Amino acid sequence: MKVIPFSYIARNLWVRRVTTLLTAAGMALVVYTFATVLMMSEGIRATLVATGQADNVLVLRKGAGAEINSGVDRVQAGILESLPGVATGRAGERLVSKETVVLNSLPKAGTGKPSNVTMRGMGTAGPTLRPQVRLTEGRWFRAGTAEIVVGHAVAVGFEGTRIGETLRFGGRDWLIVGAFDAAKTAFDSEIWGDADLMMQSFRRSAYSTVVFRLASADGFATLKAAIDGDQRLQVDAKPEIQFYEEQSEGLAKFIRILGTVLSVIFSIGAIVGAMITMFAAVAQRTGEIGTLRALGFRRGAVLLAFLSESLLLSLVGGVLGLLGASVMQAVDISTTNFQTFAELAFQFKLTPGIVAQTLVFSLVMGFVGGFVPAWRAARLKIVDCLRAA
Repeated sequence: MKVIPFSYIARNLWVRRVTTLLTAAGMALVVYTFATVLMMSEGIRATLVATGQADNVLVLRKGAGAEINSGVDRVQAGILESLPGVATGRAGERLVSKETVVLNSLPKAGTGKPSNVTMRGMGTAGPTLRPQVRLTEGRWFRAGTAEIVVGHAVAVGFEGTRIGETLRFGGRDWLIVGAFDAAKTAFDSEIWGDADLMMQSFRRSAYSTVVFRLASADGFATLKAAIDGDQRLQVDAKPEIQFYEEQSEGLAKFIRILGTVLSVIFSIGAIVGAMITMFAAVAQRTGEIGTLRALGFRRGAVLLAFLSESLLLSLVGGVLGLLGASVMQAVDISTTNFQTFAELAFQFKLTPGIVAQTLVFSLVMGFVGGFVPAWRAARLKIVDCLRAA
């Protein structure tokens, strides 16, 4: 079967460039929405997954879905700290952090509206267990004092969180002595202080979690078996990276499903626009179709040409939409984490997988919108076409 040259197809789009641009722009808006939703979902997932360390273990109460509703009492925390397989530091100290996680409401910068911020009380080994965290201003808090350090997203996004200022919570004033950068992880949205003092201030009798580093990378299975076999420990132990990956699933999935549904609804308009454009092209080029058929091009070649034209149109729209969505990578945004009900700052993240999904979505719109007009063009009779010309 003779195939109509691609240059002919592309030239026809250029001849009708105003209509082509308007139709492609409509598709680009739908593609932009679809891509940004996927980028948002991936950004949340990447932020939370990057928060965990592969050689850290996080221990919660059995059945607890998040740190804020977990409880590990002092006796259990002491047993966990003494387990074999826990790494030690240079001075021989065990790299264990008994942590208290609570929420506190702070006014957002600019609007003054209150939003929840995660307050994390930790042991002296807490910062050591998070190598991705880097102190950028001031100093770390001192154990046993009402001193706190704030993450980058908190310092930028909330009022009264600069070094030297005080925050009132838990019945006392807390002095901000430092700020840290957590490399775009969830810790950027937290405030850190001393665990025992936070427990006392918030009248907690148990820690929320216990975090420790493994002495060897392959020692988790042995250590978990020891924890599960001890009847005194009614807790769950997970690799920290697994815990934060699970935390990301609910919110990321919700955003992805909601965004996809909205994109599909919006795509109906784009498909109708592409269909109208292609029907108009068929009506304007009836004489050309008859000439092509008279030159020996069969119905299949005509159908393929018009369908390719619609796919090329949708590809242009897809590329434009992706270019617009890629700009969103420079935008910092925050949302409420459904697992913790606290503010979570993150960035849109564009991956090769999202690019592929977006282009496929765009081409599907082009195929659906262009198939019926292409079929109509292929079914026209030569005599009728030449007579209409």
